[in-house]
Amino acid sequence: MTQATQRRTKAYQNQRFLESRDARALRMLSEYLEPLSRFQRFGVQDTIVFMGSARLVSKEAAEAALAEAELKGAGLAEARTALELSLYYEAARDLAHRLTDWSKNLGHEDRRFVVCTGGGPGIMEAANRGASEAKGLNVGLTISIPNEEFDNPFVSRELHFHFHYFFMRKFWFVYLAKAVVLFPGGFGTLDELFEILTLVQTRKMRKRVPIVLFGTKFWNEVINFEALVRYGTISREDIGLFQRTDSVDEAYELVKRGLTEYALGSPGAVL
Repeated sequence: MTQATQRRTKAYQNQRFLESRDARALRMLSEYLEPLSRFQRFGVQDTIVFMGSARLVSKEAAEAALAEAELKGAGLAEARTALELSLYYEAARDLAHRLTDWSKNLGHEDRRFVVCTGGGPGIMEAANRGASEAKGLNVGLTISIPNEEFDNPFVSRELHFHFHYFFMRKFWFVYLAKAVVLFPGGFGTLDELFEILTLVQTRKMRKRVPIVLFGTKFWNEVINFEALVRYGTISREDIGLFQRTDSVDEAYELVKRGLTEYALGSPGAVL
């Protein structure tokens, strides 16, 4: 490229500038505007967010891994644990399917209460899979991290987003969410849970959002909410911000009831 040509390059076409530190604000803004444009184009009004571990697998995959471990005589404990935890994968898949069916039958022109996940494997794949099997559009908000590449083929390609900034990805989780279901997970799931609870507790998020923790034994063991009350670091009323269950039927009813009561007549993003 000649110097004359380089001088004529428009700022928004200058790749070197766009990738520089000085253009960071533009990159952040693009992770707001580009998803917003796509959500509007495909008529997505609001979402049901599913969160949980990327490490859980389907019952079919867990059974195959256990059979292989038994043949090799190694890794049996891990394989048995994976099979035990696969019930959460199947529950997320079933719940997403049922909620997508319900949403599709509401008769709205725009798409309401679309299943949304982090776009990865595990619980995320399960929820996208359930929604896809119900023939519904679903959202995947993936993030660029150093881990090896994964494939979640169940995310609707029109609504598969890829973020650099964690905070922009979290914004889109919360901004369109009208319900949140959290399955057992690790640091990321816990981070997302506490951020949402903090937003609700401090009323920075004023909309009434059903928050369901699926897997009572896991959540009671991993987070001692009663101890937080006992030490006075949260109020007794704060435990009422969420509900716990082990039943897909109950989770479905909790989410559907909350959406019908608080969100059905208020389409679109509301904080």
